[in-house]
Amino acid sequence: MFYNTRDGSRPLKYDPFKAIVAPRPIGWITTVNARGEVNLAPYSFFNGILSKPNFVMFGSEGFKDSVRNIEETGEFVCNLATWDLRDAMNETAAPIAYGENEMVRAGLAPAPSTLVRPPRVAAAPCALECRKTMMIPLHDVDGKPVDGFVVFGQVLGVHIDDRFIKDGLLDTAAMKPIARCGYHDYAVVERTFTLVRPES
Repeated sequence: MFYNTRDGSRPLKYDPFKAIVAPRPIGWITTVNARGEVNLAPYSFFNGILSKPNFVMFGSEGFKDSVRNIEETGEFVCNLATWDLRDAMNETAAPIAYGENEMVRAGLAPAPSTLVRPPRVAAAPCALECRKTMMIPLHDVDGKPVDGFVVFGQVLGVHIDDRFIKDGLLDTAAMKPIARCGYHDYAVVERTFTLVRPES
């Protein structure tokens, strides 16, 4: 099967794009607006993009509350979404009024961050405190604006639950992070394997 994404072709009932680019890490983003009101929302177009220094990015389909808050304050926190927190994470995806606190709605306790204003999710085993470096409105190949934005942030501080550190390494599988697949599907990391990069 092949189809052209620009000519209106739709050979399948639902767009398979998100099922192809999968699984995708979830950026569970905490922000505050200029008034200090907390927002928490999951973004599945999220990833780490650099390690020296640590950088992350997330894409937003639309100028959503997280993007609006980051534009105002320049700060955000990426909380690790896990199997144990899956229902609370899903609850924070609900479209509610601007200024309402999704953490309260989902029954999540906040924990203070160290270097940025937005709180982190206390129950998340890891959290990345970030400061925005760039926010880019997206355009298509013809130069026309699309309703999408990419936020880049440098990680200033890292919180890790010590229970998941074993022999000096963070045990990813023990945390059971979840990832977004296509449609309403998710994946959970419960097992890892090792491959050593060839030297030549």
